[in-house]
Amino acid sequence: MKLQKSKKVGTRCSWIPTKRDFSAWILILPAILCIYLFVLRPQIMGTYWSFFDMRGYKVESFVGLENYKTVIRDTQFFKTLWNTCQYVLWSLVIGFCLPIIVAVILNELVHMRNTIRFCVYFPAVLPGVAVALLWYLMYYPDQGGLLNMIGSWFGMEPYVWLQDARWTIAFIVISMTWNGCGSTAIYYFASLQGVNRELYEAAIIDGAGFFRRFFTVTLPHISGVALLFLVRQIIGVFSIMEQPMQMTDGGPNGASNTLGLLAYKYGFVNIQPQYAMAVGVIMFLILMVFTIFYFRLNKIVESKY
Repeated sequence: MKLQKSKKVGTRCSWIPTKRDFSAWILILPAILCIYLFVLRPQIMGTYWSFFDMRGYKVESFVGLENYKTVIRDTQFFKTLWNTCQYVLWSLVIGFCLPIIVAVILNELVHMRNTIRFCVYFPAVLPGVAVALLWYLMYYPDQGGLLNMIGSWFGMEPYVWLQDARWTIAFIVISMTWNGCGSTAIYYFASLQGVNRELYEAAIIDGAGFFRRFFTVTLPHISGVALLFLVRQIIGVFSIMEQPMQMTDGGPNGASNTLGLLAYKYGFVNIQPQYAMAVGVIMFLILMVFTIFYFRLNKIVESKY
């Protein structure tokens, strides 16, 4: 947008909006309305109503922090919070380094780069619900499940997969990683494309192998992007809901339940929206800490790189 300076003599220069500014505001107005109606207003109203008692979806009396106390006293809350943290930890173990490895492989390829790039990115265009259903059928506990069918060829007994409370979160995270790895890898690949090729050539002349080139040339150039994606991944996985809802409904015995799914059950299964809003505010406060850290880290990375 261009702003026009006032040319009045003897007065302080001021900025006067031009016709072009009004055109820009008209173009951006639909986006602003959508953000207000679907993001800001629900968040503000949900925070406000979380301090009230509700009968169904009708607001009743003000109760202060009682809704938060009820949620925290729930025997499932801290277990669900720990489950959510486990999702984050498993996603870092399984899904953080994999996109970097895929991006490095794409960067080193000489032939069929476009085809392999398409195959890597293709899972990212699939809807999350469809991916959850696909992997649910793969994890199906009897002989009809794809993984058990493959295992039967090697004489293995059918495994319960998602019904095993010890590993159900890890199996769900594997499906999420398959779905999201490609899009993240493309970002890393784009970052690698900006690395000066002369650095690789100089490293090769000095006798550096693949791993030495990776740690001395590649990793320093993508470390800033990797730090940003680390925080973004924590924020994204912490609010997970649709994958456990579609694949296990939080089971077995709440072993894969998350805060997002707990809020959904409060609001649409138990019809206790005041508790759902309280859980939502708790999640918002936790994620706000990571978001502030992300923006500060982003400024550091931009100034450094």
